Amino acid sequence: MNNSTTGRFLNRATSFSHLTLPIGAVVILLVLLVPLPAFLLDIFISFNLTASVVVLLVSMYILDPVKFTSFPNLLLLTTLYRLALNLATSRLILTDGNSGDAAAGAVIKAFGEFVIGGNYVVGVVIFLILLAIQFIVVNHGAVRSSEVTARFTLDAMPGKQMAVDADLAAGIIDENEARERRKDISQAAEFHGAMDGAIRFTQRDAIASIIIVAVNIGAGFAIGVLQHGLSLADAIKNYTVLTVGDGVAAAVPSLFISVAAAVITTRTATESSIGAEMSDQILNNPRPLYITAGVLCFLGVLPGMPHIPFLMLATGVGAVAYLSRYSAKKNLHEAAEEKEAEEQANKTREPEKIESLLKIDALALEVGYGLVGLVSEDDSFLNRIREIRRQSATEFGIIVPSVHVTDNLQLAPREYAILLKGEKIAGGEIHPDAYLAIDPGAVRERVDGIETVDPSFGMPAVWIRRSADRDRAVAAGYTVVDPTTVICTHLSENIKKYAPELLGRQETRRLLDALAETHPKTVEEATPKVLSLGETQRVLQNLLREKVPIRDLATILEAITDVGVVTHDVNALTEAARAALARTISAGLANQNGELSVVTLDPHLETQIAERFGLLGGSGDQKIEPEFGKQLLEKIEAACQSGVMSQPIVLCSSMIRPHLRKLTERFLPDLEVIAHGEVASNVQLVTMGNVS
Repeated sequence: MNNSTTGRFLNRATSFSHLTLPIGAVVILLVLLVPLPAFLLDIFISFNLTASVVVLLVSMYILDPVKFTSFPNLLLLTTLYRLALNLATSRLILTDGNSGDAAAGAVIKAFGEFVIGGNYVVGVVIFLILLAIQFIVVNHGAVRSSEVTARFTLDAMPGKQMAVDADLAAGIIDENEARERRKDISQAAEFHGAMDGAIRFTQRDAIASIIIVAVNIGAGFAIGVLQHGLSLADAIKNYTVLTVGDGVAAAVPSLFISVAAAVITTRTATESSIGAEMSDQILNNPRPLYITAGVLCFLGVLPGMPHIPFLMLATGVGAVAYLSRYSAKKNLHEAAEEKEAEEQANKTREPEKIESLLKIDALALEVGYGLVGLVSEDDSFLNRIREIRRQSATEFGIIVPSVHVTDNLQLAPREYAILLKGEKIAGGEIHPDAYLAIDPGAVRERVDGIETVDPSFGMPAVWIRRSADRDRAVAAGYTVVDPTTVICTHLSENIKKYAPELLGRQETRRLLDALAETHPKTVEEATPKVLSLGETQRVLQNLLREKVPIRDLATILEAITDVGVVTHDVNALTEAARAALARTISAGLANQNGELSVVTLDPHLETQIAERFGLLGGSGDQKIEPEFGKQLLEKIEAACQSGVMSQPIVLCSSMIRPHLRKLTERFLPDLEVIAHGEVASNVQLVTMGNVS
């Protein structure tokens, strides 16, 4: 048979592998229900022994026991198969045992004569010893190991999941690798949980074997004497030899399966088989081998001891120790030569591709060497960053990229810097062994410390060192936070501030792909049929620029798709999206009583603004005079201050809203400009002033 024919045969056999379990179940039922001839029973018993050897060897050579996911099911099937064989052999022994020791087949006869020498007393002893080894030693240890492994695997599962989330948040791994790690963790828990129950099949199998042997001997003796008229000695000899031969023929495969189960439950994932792993670990240090050889040599020369066995073993162990030491020295020498060759090759190696130097992190946090311990001593800092990314997703609907945390020796020891696409956007100085007491404006008593400014909100603050000062600062009205909170809050505020820049085309595509899983038709109609990806991105950036969440992406897409059929003007599309998000915008600006305090614009003033921006189709040059703009800003600021508004808001028409917002965002950054259509029906307007 040539290679191609063999390959086709293996492929065809593999294609029918899904029938293995049903065929096995049918065979077990066949053995249970149908009386089998002796030659067929020989085949089944031989297959049982073969399968047990295969399972044992697979358990020893598999590198990761968790990957042997079918092993719990295999334990059940092999146990049922052995019990079915016991039933079939018992049927033959009890019905035809009077005819001689060949009644139950050649295999059982061989175990009865060759293995136990035809002596049923020896056979009973060997059978009981095998069961003692299996039940008391192997099975009991395997069951206990399985229980402990399952419990510790389940207990460690939350910690492993958190470690994966932390690595993902820190950018150490990507989402695909995180998904694979979570899958491995779940698979390990399921496997060890299944093994905790399946391992008991082999334990109870040993008990069943004792009962079956006792029943067969007793029933066979009664049948031979009472029904077939055998003498007492012949009945005991025939039925005991056959029964014990059957028991030993079943006990050996059962012991192999039990050992395989014990190997699987006590095995850890490695890069080599058990034999290679044990050889490497035992032979890695020749000193214990030399000591062992010396002990054996001492025992070999003692008077009355067998000299030849001990001296032969001492010589063998000493030779192994010498070869192990020689091999270790040779490996060290080769490793040194390889390292030297690699260093030499590095000197002459071609320069790395310059493209690898062009990659920059979208968001990064650099710290001085004095803050390295603060950000790396435990997982709390990475967990805080992960929480910031999650909060940004739930609050604004954006996917914040992983924050690359690294040290920078060019920074001062206590300095940190926040970088956006490789450029510094914010930073500050941290005292890692102190607390920051922030003055919210209602402090009753000053505390001593290093005066500074809160980097996130610009409020006056003090660094305090002792815990006693912390309690006193809290009592005085300060808001006291730890250094980690200072950095994380500053990072969070800058993510909000620069959210539009973090939302590129790739991030927009990811948002649309996620939405397509629940709203496929909405995404299909919107882009690229009506709007391009870039237009959709700019609309979302405009919304984020004014702190409008884009979580309700389906509503935004539907609104801009309707308008996109008529115009592709980004301002018009943005206004349509804002109108659709009226409830969201109003809820974010209204007070607890559902009231929205605003300053309105006189209709005549709105007309003037529209004319100057060329929005009425006139001859406007779409520019506003500096003097007019200055007066307008002063009037708006005065109206907001006179109304004593906690959040200054100007209400105007949707036509001039985006232009008025651009005019005010530089000089009045905290001012919110909303249109009439962005006020929800359940919100009550309270006019605090009018600009004319």
